[in-house]
Amino acid sequence: MAARLTTYVVVAIVAATLIAGLIVGAQRDDNEGPVDLIVHNATVYTADGDGTMAEAVAIRGNQVLRVGGEREILRLRLPQTTLIDAQGGAVVPGFNDAHVHFITGGLNLDKADLLGAATVEDIQQRISAWAGANPESPWIVGRGWDDETFPGGLPTRQQLDALVSDRPAYLLSSDGRMAWVNSAALKLAKTNRRTANPPGGVIVKDSNGEPTGVLEEAAIALVGKLAPKPTRDERLRALRAAIAEAHRHGITSVQNAGGSPDDFELYAEARRAGDLRIRVYSAMALGREFTDDDRARLAQASRLYPDDPLFKTGAVKIWLDGSIGARTAAMLEPYATGEPASEPAIAPDDLNRMVRLIDAEGWQVIIHAAGDRAVRMALNAYEHAARSNLKPERGRRHRIEHVETADASDLARFGPLGVVASLQPLLGYPGERWLDARARSIGVERASRGWAYHTISAADGRLAFGSDWPSADLDPLLALRTAVMRRTQDGLPEGGWVPEERLTLKGAIDAYTSGAAWASFDEQRKGTIAPGMLADLVVLSSNIFDKPRALTDTHVAVTIFDGRVVYSRERGTN
Repeated sequence: MAARLTTYVVVAIVAATLIAGLIVGAQRDDNEGPVDLIVHNATVYTADGDGTMAEAVAIRGNQVLRVGGEREILRLRLPQTTLIDAQGGAVVPGFNDAHVHFITGGLNLDKADLLGAATVEDIQQRISAWAGANPESPWIVGRGWDDETFPGGLPTRQQLDALVSDRPAYLLSSDGRMAWVNSAALKLAKTNRRTANPPGGVIVKDSNGEPTGVLEEAAIALVGKLAPKPTRDERLRALRAAIAEAHRHGITSVQNAGGSPDDFELYAEARRAGDLRIRVYSAMALGREFTDDDRARLAQASRLYPDDPLFKTGAVKIWLDGSIGARTAAMLEPYATGEPASEPAIAPDDLNRMVRLIDAEGWQVIIHAAGDRAVRMALNAYEHAARSNLKPERGRRHRIEHVETADASDLARFGPLGVVASLQPLLGYPGERWLDARARSIGVERASRGWAYHTISAADGRLAFGSDWPSADLDPLLALRTAVMRRTQDGLPEGGWVPEERLTLKGAIDAYTSGAAWASFDEQRKGTIAPGMLADLVVLSSNIFDKPRALTDTHVAVTIFDGRVVYSRERGTN
């Protein structure tokens, strides 16, 4: 008995010694190992789900080493450690744009930028300025106009002819669902009063039957297919430009909402060259059915671009309808204007089958659904897949993009079905003209059910925020302010648009960081500031948690990606 007791004591002593050694070793690793970068004098929001705040962050290599108080973290400083003084500003995880068209956005940086133009005169000035600055360009190209800017609702070819008549002009609307073209472009496309509408598209004509210069949906291709296509080198340059623009806005991850194998290879090439200084999760764009060729393409993409911290695929994108602004969103009831409710791009039974087959392959499904009918169909399809298939090994995190309006009963289904609501706050920026146009299109009541942040999250639904760039501004701070205030920069409407749908500031940041990471199956490595997580951080110019209204005047001071400073407002992009 005594011998056995002695053995137990010896074992206990050895175990205690080993544990103590491990603890000391861990402490030695923290305190004596290299600490490459420290961000201090900050208000750090970790986005860990518990609302945890801190004062400083230590980084080793490309990972967060420790998060804590000012004195605690500064004790880790070594002679070679880079110090970043946040000067009291907020520090949050790197923003993760959950819905972006990244290469298109980069290409758009070299075109006439009409986004945010408030008047017809402003639009005209921007077009004239671009045309004057690009005399060698064979086409006038650009994007960003909104129909509600123009008296009568749409621009005309005559307005564009007055600005440029010597070469074709091709200008996409902000949502990309309409094109404004001049007479030279219509002539080049051989589009006139005798040209019939293509399937799924409209050539808008005046009372005399002549094309007005606006092409909708599939009709865009009549001119679009003739416009110069960017070369591979131009697309690579656009990708690099998009990365720099993202860093300027504190974005360290993007989720590309529908790409092609050519896009994937561009990302992979940039990664091989060491130029992909942003984390990309890209969906594969599909048509209106899921074919054997699609299955083969997905299998190949899965082999070539598996899970990886820098670039991966794993999702498919399905377009189910258009947008409320273009009156192409699939609605349960007719538009308030008397126009019939648009039909979805895919019939309900076909969508159910398509989603079920893709779900069975283990892929995430991302459905573009703006109207309440399309949202219901998407939820029904996901529910059908869950009933029909075994749960995939990594689980289901299917998504609905946009949700411009939804029936109240369907808003409550996101949480129970585990469906991510991927929303773009700036597409719901409540300017007076936007509110008026929305009310005219679908009525005040249906309009009020758009961008229902609080309703969805209160029912345990997951939110992921993005921009839909280049359809809207890339800036996450503008989006956060819109989600938190639900007012314009001028403070209108008073009291906020549907103020009960506001999010808290932390909740809005979560949707742009940890929520977006969860939506792409990445929450184990990014989206929060915690030991072992990838060191992607944003230092803001002010403490937005002290005064959320300061979002209006706050900017990104420093962007840290993979443990390195890639943007400093003082120095620009590194």
